[in-house]
Amino acid sequence: MVGFDLDMTLIDSRPGIAAAYRALTARTGVPVDAELAVSRLGPPLRTELAHWFPAERIEEAVTAYRELYPAYAITPTVPMPGAREAVDAVHAHGGRVMVVTSKIGRLARLHLDHLGLAVDELAGDLFAEEKATALREHGAALYVGDHVADMVAAAAAGVPGVGVATGPCRADELRGAGAHVVLDDLTGFPAALGRIIGLALEQ
Repeated sequence: MVGFDLDMTLIDSRPGIAAAYRALTARTGVPVDAELAVSRLGPPLRTELAHWFPAERIEEAVTAYRELYPAYAITPTVPMPGAREAVDAVHAHGGRVMVVTSKIGRLARLHLDHLGLAVDELAGDLFAEEKATALREHGAALYVGDHVADMVAAAAAGVPGVGVATGPCRADELRGAGAHVVLDDLTGFPAALGRIIGLALEQ
């Protein structure tokens, strides 16, 4: 089993999420800088909303955002370069693929279904060390992500972390957070998979 993060690892959801944030501003009257918000994808929704909404309105904003999300965020989202090939490479090796994401499961599933990404398991609403629970439960051998928190998740699960420098975190930040391998993007994943599996077997 190979675990993948979702946003900015398998999918580029920035255009859709920015549209959802603009719709949230229109609904609530609270200005959200959508471009700034999507430049730091990774942490849970409430963490981002806390930059824009007072504490007493965050739950209202979470509910509104998730109501708006399907209409605004799904269609504009595209796979990251190499995402389909990475998933296919795992399956070609006889493995299975799981997505572990901070996005809630039902919204993550909309993305996967819309893009036709063949994922065997999905665990949502988890961040950093919380992801380790799902990785261990499903017997993941490694975890691939774009954020330093994903490398924390891999370490907490006791599996190698594979960083992809396609999100808000630079390659050196991913290495500093414990990544065993750092790729520029997922296009290099199939060729590196044998070496990565070897790392997993050493754990």
